[in-house]
Amino acid sequence: MDKVPILTEVERALLNEVQSGLPVDPEPFRVLGEKFGLSEAEVLAMLNRFKEAGYIRRMGAIFDSRKLGYVSTLCAAKVSEDQLKPVSDYINQLTEVTHNYLREHEYNMWFTGIAHSKERLQEIIQDLETRFGVQVLNLPALKFFKINVNFDFKGGGAAQC
Repeated sequence: MDKVPILTEVERALLNEVQSGLPVDPEPFRVLGEKFGLSEAEVLAMLNRFKEAGYIRRMGAIFDSRKLGYVSTLCAAKVSEDQLKPVSDYINQLTEVTHNYLREHEYNMWFTGIAHSKERLQEIIQDLETRFGVQVLNLPALKFFKINVNFDFKGGGAAQC
């Protein structure tokens, strides 16, 4: 079993901060460095180590796509074993697809799509069905829930939802 390395107080504070407090600034990592008494290079090196270790999966803004005029949907596709790679490769190259993963289910390939219109999402689904002969369920959200979780890396507290 892998041992979890002990993080320094500054590393824990930085992890707490980047979850929801990344500065909106042309040089956000310099600003973070100033806050924690580090150089911009030290902040970037720490964050790179965290990413390489798997502590950070991604860093980026989260937008309310609906307010920006986009529509999204969850799709479930029934893909035969021999079609998994070509279908997955095709889906993964679509700029409208944000996630694509396999599940142990009759509908074994699930992906989320986001586009400027319902019509564009329907085009993508129809193209998949026609091109690969797969069956795709279109499962748009009926009710939206926004989940926000911040973990307390300083200790003594639980995740904040």
